[in-house]
Amino acid sequence: MNATGFQALVESDRGTFEVQTAAAGPAGRLPLTAEMLLERPSGDVFGLTQNAGMGWDPRELGRPQFLMLGTNGGLRAADGRPIALGYHTGHWEIGLLMQAAAAELVAQECLPFAAFCSDPCDGRTQGTVGMMDSLAYRNDAAIVLRRLVRSLPTRRGVLGIATCDKGLPAMMMTLAAMRALPVVLVPGGVTLPPTNGEDAGKVQSIGARFAHGELTLEQAQDLGCRACGSPGGGCQFLGTAATSQVVGEALGLSLPHSALAPSGQPIWTDMARRSARALVSLAARGITAASIVTDAAIRNAMVVHAAFGGSTNLLLHTPAIAHAAGLRRPTVEDWSAVNRRVPRLVDTLPNGPHPTVRAFLAGGVPEVMLHLRRLGLLEESALTVSGETLSRVLDWWEGSERRHVLRERLRRADGVAPEDVIMDPERARARGLTSTVTFPRGNLAPEGSVIKSTAIDPSVVDADGIYRKTGPARVFVREKDAIAAIKNPGPGGIKSGDVLVLICRGPLGAGMEEIYQITAAPRASATSAPRRSPAGPSARCATATRFAS
Repeated sequence: MNATGFQALVESDRGTFEVQTAAAGPAGRLPLTAEMLLERPSGDVFGLTQNAGMGWDPRELGRPQFLMLGTNGGLRAADGRPIALGYHTGHWEIGLLMQAAAAELVAQECLPFAAFCSDPCDGRTQGTVGMMDSLAYRNDAAIVLRRLVRSLPTRRGVLGIATCDKGLPAMMMTLAAMRALPVVLVPGGVTLPPTNGEDAGKVQSIGARFAHGELTLEQAQDLGCRACGSPGGGCQFLGTAATSQVVGEALGLSLPHSALAPSGQPIWTDMARRSARALVSLAARGITAASIVTDAAIRNAMVVHAAFGGSTNLLLHTPAIAHAAGLRRPTVEDWSAVNRRVPRLVDTLPNGPHPTVRAFLAGGVPEVMLHLRRLGLLEESALTVSGETLSRVLDWWEGSERRHVLRERLRRADGVAPEDVIMDPERARARGLTSTVTFPRGNLAPEGSVIKSTAIDPSVVDADGIYRKTGPARVFVREKDAIAAIKNPGPGGIKSGDVLVLICRGPLGAGMEEIYQITAAPRASATSAPRRSPAGPSARCATATRFAS
């Protein structure tokens, strides 16, 4: 990094001084009528001028207009090389989805528009001041995205394309709020795991494991470099990004079997094309967001969340989506009731062995819903963006070629049985899969608290199925101090049996930042072979902050 002299900053090549002062402008004529000039707002007419000015064929400007909203980040060359980096792989490739969707809109004789509001990376901001902007960003982005929709008054519908922790919930809030418009959600998919290495969740604990001598510097460098097996998509574990994709599909906002598709692959871009086709079809049939995002859809999303073992952050995002849609917000009692009756059926990272791409190949959301339908846990009359009810969608999925071929692909490619990734209730029970979330009440949290039940090591659960913990409380008021104690192998460090208590970090304290680096470090250490760190499987955390997995 070098300082630049003043002359190099202010002087330019003389050739740049040849400034053109006028140009011919686009050829052709706007498709104006006398009625438009007399009756329509001047903005509608000037919009056509702008459209021609940007280079679109004036003869096509009378076509129905559809808006694509994306959370794109970075500048990517046509061959995939980075010109300027984005914040994360989740938004790196979704411009390709927008291109595929735009091409389909053109093929449908429509006029595509695109607008963007990029998103941050919760992994990149872990333990930094940037995390204080994470949750606030969701609301800010939802406002910006809604304003972008309203700022194109001539749009007939909206296609939302997003992938990750806050951009995707913001996009769902936006689409849910567009009650009078047709909307479709296109999830940005997942990145592949490395052929030989660690997923993007576990790799976030390399600092703690290095501190305890579980990794050498060279191992940390190697694992950290190749945790992302492919350049696009959300992380390979069922954290907030992947769970948001699942919930979006369960709400009926995405076409069936859209969530968790591997980024950059033909099946992923095909989904974008079909989603654009679905948006045009919804507009032709007069089906709007008000018919899709209903109380029944919210309940279905909660049930699917529990069956997947989804991120606890969706306990914040799902009520926000309901609120944006003008619906009743789920309460703690609602979530508790769902998690008491819905079995967890999916065994994916970070609590199981399988990356999210395997959940996709095993059948994804519709496969889980088949099991839930047999248990009578779904409201099958809910309408989806396919234009059909959930019942019709599941009937199609059960006998579809897509289902058969992809499940067989999982067997051949990874040697994994689909039934070991997405299980029926009997197999899940036999494998020891617990319910997803528990909501204890007590003197510390009289209005309720959240425990990610799937994160409890079965070895510490008592014979009666109840987890009990008594141990010394190690109290911290700063995340920085807590992570330092986790990394400390000496007498002052967190030890097996300790209860790490991080206080004053909630909404009225520090802003309720996410502390994945704290919750991931003991778990990763506990599963590292051959050594176990002092913060092994019986070190627990109680906090007023957020945790994702």
